[in-house]
Amino acid sequence: MTQYVEITEAAAYHVKEMMKHNGEEGSFLRVAVNGGGCSGLTYGLGFEEKQAEDDYLLSQHGIQIVVAKDDAGILEGTKVDYKESLMGGGFTINNPNAIASCGCGTSFRTAKKVGTPQACD
Repeated sequence: MTQYVEITEAAAYHVKEMMKHNGEEGSFLRVAVNGGGCSGLTYGLGFEEKQAEDDYLLSQHGIQIVVAKDDAGILEGTKVDYKESLMGGGFTINNPNAIASCGCGTSFRTAKKVGTPQACD
């Protein structure tokens, strides 16, 4: 089975901590693609209580991950990591399908899907 999205061990640790802090243990982590941003598409990471009928279900590092079938092709091969720096820490998303991203680093587009570009703030 194709994994579509890879969650690193560091990212999984922080996801679990966030679930615990927010009282959402046992939830699914949704990795999504949304329209918007300077380049037309943005990533979404969030928690959901239920898996949708059209979701692919993945399990990595003790986390149940859901990806909508419509997003799977855009996300295939994507790696979600968590990096620490002097300025703090945060999730990073590396998508091999992204052919362009905006200067502010929050949106992207692929060869197959451009999305709906919006002005960056």
